[in-house]
Amino acid sequence: MAENGGARPWNPAPFIMIPPQPKTRKPGQLNDNQIRQFFEEGYVVVEDFFTADELQPCRDAINMMVDNLAEKLYCAGKVKDRYKEFGLFQRLTELEKDFQGSNILLFKHQKMPKAFCNLWSNERILNVMEQLIGPDVAGHPVWNLRTKTPNSEAVNIPWHQDSAYFSADSYYHLIPTAWVPFLDTTEENGCMQVVRRGHREGKVARHTCCQGPTWYVMLEEEDMEKELGVDMTRDLVTVPVKYGGFLLFHNITPHRSLPNVSNDVRWSVDLRWQSPSSNWGFYDIQEGINFRSASDPELKPDWAKFFSVDRKDVWQKKYFKQKHEEDQFDTTITGPWIGRWEIVNHNKHTKAFFNAVGVKTE
Repeated sequence: MAENGGARPWNPAPFIMIPPQPKTRKPGQLNDNQIRQFFEEGYVVVEDFFTADELQPCRDAINMMVDNLAEKLYCAGKVKDRYKEFGLFQRLTELEKDFQGSNILLFKHQKMPKAFCNLWSNERILNVMEQLIGPDVAGHPVWNLRTKTPNSEAVNIPWHQDSAYFSADSYYHLIPTAWVPFLDTTEENGCMQVVRRGHREGKVARHTCCQGPTWYVMLEEEDMEKELGVDMTRDLVTVPVKYGGFLLFHNITPHRSLPNVSNDVRWSVDLRWQSPSSNWGFYDIQEGINFRSASDPELKPDWAKFFSVDRKDVWQKKYFKQKHEEDQFDTTITGPWIGRWEIVNHNKHTKAFFNAVGVKTE
């Protein structure tokens, strides 16, 4: 039985009922078939949404993040070269060969660059969010740049529902996710798979923790079928997405990424939105950021307030309770979700979590 925050019953309504649609047509909005698929199937691929000019600054920002990591690793003697001659889709792989966990370090210490802020608050995508959650739109604080290097177990994310990582309040609110790749994604380079109609019960199924050597929670296929009413032979869908498009899905839609067996890093970002009326953010660590208000058409995002809190840093200091400065090259990742699910596989991430909160592990 999955945790659902106590006595509150499951509520599928926010995930299957199409809200009243805007009376005027706005740029970027989904058509009726796309809206229907999102609420009936739990996902939809939106093709040719972003232009190359809109996405290139994100590629440039990623290049800068990799360059900064390479410099830090090289100056510390962790890698033998900065690998400047390699491009966006190969350089992190070369760093990973020298220092295993380079991809984790980039994931762990990432800060949102301005280009990603612009993507998150893009006017056309906010028009889409109005169709899904109403005229008041906030950004949910959990975002991630995915550093999916080839043949790396550390970035192979298993079946899960996003709400399994969030506080229990998220079980009752729609938090749309846009998964935006920065190249054409295919089965070879690790595109996404979803389980359609897995959201229709309005449930978060039983998850366990943690997969292999990672900090990822896991959702077993038999638990999906038993608790979410899906048929894995019928409802599993592989979803390649071309550059310029994105995959849009619910926070309770089961999904995973395939292994990257190509020669290129599969870069992507996942961005989330929610109604400000449910703006509880990520546990009690960080609130979201308001993007749009029907009562205040001139609302501007308060980026300074949002960035005044670093959810990963707050977790480490307030909940992880470390007494010493963290090793900047430590690849251990913990989070509050680890304490919420049954631990079926202990590794350095789970041990660090329980040691920090005063629970011994074998």
